[in-house]
Amino acid sequence: MKLRNPYLRENITGYLFILPQFLLFLLFIVYPIIEGIRLSFYKVQYQKETFVGFDNYATLFSDPVFFKSIVNTVIFVVFIVLLTVVFSLFVASAVFDKNAKYVSFIRGSYYIPVMVSMVVMSMVWSFLLSPANGLISYMAREMDLSVVNLLGNKNTVLPVIIFVTFATNVGQAIILYIASMIGVPKDLFEAAEVDGASRLKVIFQILIPLVKPTTIYITIVNIIAVLKIFVVIQLLTGGGPNNASVTMMYYLYNNAFKFNQLGVASAVGVIMFIITMLLSVPQLRSMFKDK
Repeated sequence: MKLRNPYLRENITGYLFILPQFLLFLLFIVYPIIEGIRLSFYKVQYQKETFVGFDNYATLFSDPVFFKSIVNTVIFVVFIVLLTVVFSLFVASAVFDKNAKYVSFIRGSYYIPVMVSMVVMSMVWSFLLSPANGLISYMAREMDLSVVNLLGNKNTVLPVIIFVTFATNVGQAIILYIASMIGVPKDLFEAAEVDGASRLKVIFQILIPLVKPTTIYITIVNIIAVLKIFVVIQLLTGGGPNNASVTMMYYLYNNAFKFNQLGVASAVGVIMFIITMLLSVPQLRSMFKDK
């Protein structure tokens, strides 16, 4: 059988190669999104589904814990993404043009926590921060200080979680920035050196503008990752104290698997999806506009 359309005949091989990946994308990405949106309009009880319209959303917006989870999630997104971008730019711009062995050591040092499971890292931090037998509390007692309970204090629990998440994942951003900066044409640095530009001017007027696509990518990836933050909350605080560290993902988990409210949990997922799109689309538009 011959294809009459010359365009299809010319590109059929390429379409056949991407077909398996496209089918997997539809099955594991598009279908769950559509199913989640559908379930958000139903009350699910075991195998019985009852259409309730926007009742699940009304339930969410009448729950103060849900509003608390939104506020906490926004705080996490803003501070973790900002810390990751600023610190990664600082480290990468400081070492990218140094000796290759030194750069490799820095990249490896920061990337080690990324390779370790988040569960393991959370358990390590849980041991360190435990007020009963944790290392930090032990050192405080040895110095005749009061017992330190950072995870049990609603004023300190958010900064601790922000630091733990940032310290665990910042290595990946550093790797990407260093790779991007190494790829900047050397002619630009030589021209800046001839003009007598300081290192700060080189960083702010050459490096940072040229690695903007990397910055946008890191921002989008970290926004999505932080919106889904769960393991750290589950293992360190369980959403406490008094819901002070509950996030949207943890709220979704509780409704889906503890309270058996799949419809409400799906509504939370839909809202998270909308928030992700609202935060990511402007970044993507900016990147494509520059190109």
